[in-house]
Amino acid sequence: MRLAVLTLSDRCSQGLLEDTAGPAVAARLGAEWPGAEIVANLLPDDEDAIAHLLEKLSREGAALILTVGGTGLGPRDRTPEATRRVLDREAPGLAEAMRFHGAEHNPYAWLSRAVAGLKGSTLIVNLPGSRRGAEECLASILPLLRHALEIAAGGQTHP
Repeated sequence: MRLAVLTLSDRCSQGLLEDTAGPAVAARLGAEWPGAEIVANLLPDDEDAIAHLLEKLSREGAALILTVGGTGLGPRDRTPEATRRVLDREAPGLAEAMRFHGAEHNPYAWLSRAVAGLKGSTLIVNLPGSRRGAEECLASILPLLRHALEIAAGGQTHP
């Protein structure tokens, strides 16, 4: 199984800041899916480049793409817009679950504009850019992801 982590940050891509969230998310995926191929990428906050790479990773057979960053209210935060450009269908419950669980620890989680959905059989989920936020959001939906990936690939219909 191919899983992808795409960190989106102008400062990290310029070497001005170290990306800690993307590697933490990749490590968690590796622990959850031992033996999976995990592809990691780092891009600036450029909507066209993000959409292009999401399309490419989907075409290349990624079962899951987790984006990290670009979900806030800043002028360069364009990850949800790029994601929506490539999605065939949204899965709003995943983003709602992340906001709900995140707000238990941090009320600013409600400001997240993260989206989730399918491009073909590839599940794409936007996570926040902070390490803590990304880890907490991923943990909140991990119980759902295995089943979601199975369904998206045409597998069983009930747990």
